[in-house]
Amino acid sequence: MKRLYRSSRDKMLGGVCSGLGEYFNIDPTLIRLAVIIAVFGAGAGLLAYLIAWIIIPLNPEEKYL
Repeated sequence: MKRLYRSSRDKMLGGVCSGLGEYFNIDPTLIRLAVIIAVFGAGAGLLAYLIAWIIIPLNPEEKYL
């Protein structure tokens, strides 16, 4: 079963966008752009990112950097 994790390898800030990219097989850069647009567009993007950062666990199979 596929699980959602934050990435510790390809992270910029918290690894949320990279983890979502791995989960949905999408380039993390596209997800990062969507988050930036959500932050400046509606303002709720920052809150959603922070909540995801708290809720989504780090991938236990990756080496911590």
